Amino acid sequence: MRAPTAAELHALKCELAGEVLRSSGGLRLRVTGWSMLPTIFPGDTLLIERTASESVGKGDVVLFHRDRRLFVHRVSRKRGNARDPQIITQGDGMLRPDPPLSGSQLLGKVCFVERDGWCLEPPKNLGLRGRAIAVLVRRSTSAARVIVGLHKMARKPREPHPCQS
Repeated sequence: MRAPTAAELHALKCELAGEVLRSSGGLRLRVTGWSMLPTIFPGDTLLIERTASESVGKGDVVLFHRDRRLFVHRVSRKRGNARDPQIITQGDGMLRPDPPLSGSQLLGKVCFVERDGWCLEPPKNLGLRGRAIAVLVRRSTSAARVIVGLHKMARKPREPHPCQS
């Protein structure tokens, strides 16, 4: 019997997280990727609540599964009908939108982002500064690395203000 590969272990973790969310209605998930810069940084913890496709709209940040992986991206639009909705998402730091999601791929909505002891609601829209940073991140991996590095340097320890779930 062979040991599972790193990719297989990661896929199992993603499946388990999806099952926990479906069965309990809530999930805390630590972010590792950069696709949602500048809204969500690596190391942030997301508080996610299970939701149905009819409960999400443009600007919401959602968790979905595809190809045995989990993704957190922003809803850019919805199309289709109530019986067969399609949700179009895109990471704030990504050049192009994702392929459309079916309602069954949607797992939940990000309600809060925990960062440096603070509980933040993800904004529905990026402000001017956020849009400018997103443009930089979309066009340059080096810029993304610099932004993440500056963010780490600027972090200040604060008195914890945990999110209520």
